[in-house]
Amino acid sequence: SSLALLVCWQAFRIMQLDPKDIRALSMPGPGSTQASRERLERLARLCGVTLREIPITNALESHLQDIGHPLDQFDLAYENAQARERTQILLDLANQHNALMVGTGDLSELALGWSTYNGDHMSMYAVNASIPKTLVRHLVGWCARQPEQFLPPETVETENSAAPRHFSATLQSVLDTPVSPELLPAEEDEIQQKTEEIVGPYELHDFFLYHMMRWGCTPAKILYMAEHAFGSLTREPVYTREDILKWMNVFYRRFFSQQFKR
Repeated sequence: SSLALLVCWQAFRIMQLDPKDIRALSMPGPGSTQASRERLERLARLCGVTLREIPITNALESHLQDIGHPLDQFDLAYENAQARERTQILLDLANQHNALMVGTGDLSELALGWSTYNGDHMSMYAVNASIPKTLVRHLVGWCARQPEQFLPPETVETENSAAPRHFSATLQSVLDTPVSPELLPAEEDEIQQKTEEIVGPYELHDFFLYHMMRWGCTPAKILYMAEHAFGSLTREPVYTREDILKWMNVFYRRFFSQQFKR
């Protein structure tokens, strides 16, 4: 979502449009942490875009009660209901303001199906659709190192302005935070879902995806190359052969079973 916001900001800068017409929306739910909300608020303020908050907890609880789902049953229906509620709000607001809803989903999420069908996997304009998760991180890091490219000129040019430093620190905080959909209730304001602990390391999945789709490599060849890149055939192994095989099985199973989302 940070990258999607920065893409919008750059597009408005190129077209010489007022960044205040970019509407950033915060939709906190049961799993949202205070740290995530504060990062969004800082980034929106620094970029000069319009920020609005619409909590979804009441709508979520009402919907779950309507379908007879226990409020304390934190299963797939509980998680997906939040993603779909947020998508409904975003699409309806886009219609209300004659705007485009810019999506945040990336190539890795599409490949693994790590998104809610008819939820966060859809948008009116998906700017990250061809960008794998590892590249998302590199791009956000690049933006953090060049704050003058993403801040209003009057903010950067102000003598002794701390805005560039705050901008870089905010994006670095985004990079330092574990990837998470934040759909399970937070405990003591700590994230309870860490994506890579569930589906596996994105650096492996993006490696598998690239060599499978770009070069048509077989699983055996990809395993051989992955061992040279990450495993026991390197000077400093990151993963064992067993780990690579484990996450490769997850990759292929999810890639084909989640085809309906593509």
